[in-house]
Amino acid sequence: MRRQLADAPVEVVIANHAYGLFELAALYLGSVPPQLDKARLAVDALGVLVEGLSGSLGEVEASLNEALAQIRLAYVQISAAQPGAGQTGAGQTGAGQTGAGQTGSGRTGPDAAREKGG
Repeated sequence: MRRQLADAPVEVVIANHAYGLFELAALYLGSVPPQLDKARLAVDALGVLVEGLSGSLGEVEASLNEALAQIRLAYVQISAAQPGAGQTGAGQTGAGQTGAGQTGSGRTGPDAAREKGG
C-alpha cells in the first residue's frame, strides 16, 4: 500500500483527498435537514486545498476547480432554500445574507465574512 502511494503522482493523491471533501460536503447537503455548518466546513476545506495549490495540481486542476464551483453552488442553493434563510440566528450559517454568503471569490461562510471585513 505504501509503495503504491509513493508511486502514484502526488497530484492524483491530492485530488483523491479533495474529492473526498467534495463527497463529504455533498453528504451533509443531502441530509434531511441539510447539515449546513458541517457542509460549509467541508466546502471551505476543499476551497483552501484547491485554491491554495492553484497552479500546482497539473491535469486534475481543472476538474477540481469545477467540482469546487459545483459544490459551492449547491451549498448556496440549498442554504437559501432553508426556512429563515436571510436571517441570522441560531443554526444560521450566514449563507443567506448578502448574495447568499458569497463574495466575488465565490467563497462561502467564514471565508466570505473575512473578505467582507467581518
